[in-house]
Amino acid sequence: MEVLDTIPSVGMQSSADSPYPRPTRNGIPSRQRKPIKKISDIVTDPYLQSVLETSTQTREQTSKLLALVEYNPSSSTNPPSRDTLLHIAREQKQLHAHIAILRGKNRNALLDVRQTKALTAEKRGEVDRLHLHLQNLYYEQRHLRGEIAACEAYDHKYLSLPLLPVKTYLSQHPEHASLPEHELMIARINHEHAEREALEQARQGLLKKKQGLIAGNKKRKEDLENLDVHLEKFIDVSPVLPIPWQLMAFWEEKRTANKDIRLRNRFKRCLRKSTDGGMN
Repeated sequence: MEVLDTIPSVGMQSSADSPYPRPTRNGIPSRQRKPIKKISDIVTDPYLQSVLETSTQTREQTSKLLALVEYNPSSSTNPPSRDTLLHIAREQKQLHAHIAILRGKNRNALLDVRQTKALTAEKRGEVDRLHLHLQNLYYEQRHLRGEIAACEAYDHKYLSLPLLPVKTYLSQHPEHASLPEHELMIARINHEHAEREALEQARQGLLKKKQGLIAGNKKRKEDLENLDVHLEKFIDVSPVLPIPWQLMAFWEEKRTANKDIRLRNRFKRCLRKSTDGGMN
């Protein structure tokens, strides 16, 4: 015994006290094994802890009964005593009681599991419904954002209108300084519309005046064209007057120029001077 006691226990020796180096892999010490947690640390539910406690009691009672039976073997030549049989019967009844309690708790645990599964399925359906509703909201949000972006990027006509600058408009209409941006834009557009209507009316008036002037000029042109005929008739019926050769040259030039107004007016002035001189 003394020799065996002097031999160090390799299996019980700690890795820190071992003189041999720790096994390594590629020069890196192997990772130590994590300590195994107890069942009581893993299971925290009170009901499951009671089930574990009953299971432990049942196991201990079974071990006790097996030890009792093994300690008092029965044979035809040496049967166990009455007290031993009664003791084994009491221990067996106690084991049956533990097993019945364990079965009852197992049944209750199975019912709780079924109820939990049903409740989980119901909650999962509710979660799926809420998730689908959330996806619909996300889709609607993306759609609305796309519509808002399209509206913001739309080329509105009022953006290209040559409106008055805001400062200039407010200087002309200081009563609109407190209006919001939207209403201020509407007021500016209405002001531009009124200004354009006034300009359009002025343009229509000028256009009518232009048409009148064109009609007057056309009438005067017709009168000047008819003046040739009247002048020829006047020359035919009027007595012979001393007309300078320059006037005759102007007359010929006027006839060849095809109704040149400037030459006609010059001829008229020369003719008027000659007529006034002859009459005098």
